[in-house]
Amino acid sequence: MGNTLFELKQKAAQLPDAERAELALSLIASLDGPGDPDVEEAWRLEIERRIDQIDRGQVQLVPGDEVFARLRRRLG
Repeated sequence: MGNTLFELKQKAAQLPDAERAELALSLIASLDGPGDPDVEEAWRLEIERRIDQIDRGQVQLVPGDEVFARLRRRLG
């Protein structure tokens, strides 16, 4: 590992949690490259479709704690 990388990791480890999280997200975003407008539009339409399903009562919402409890039972 290069000296610069080692130093950066040491400095990053000293940051408060919120700043380390922001740094991590920024680094991940830099790997993803620029967003694809077609993908962004597809996600926007999908989100609108799902919200409409919820508003119409076509889907049953499950609380997050219940979802995680089910997963723990399956994996445990």
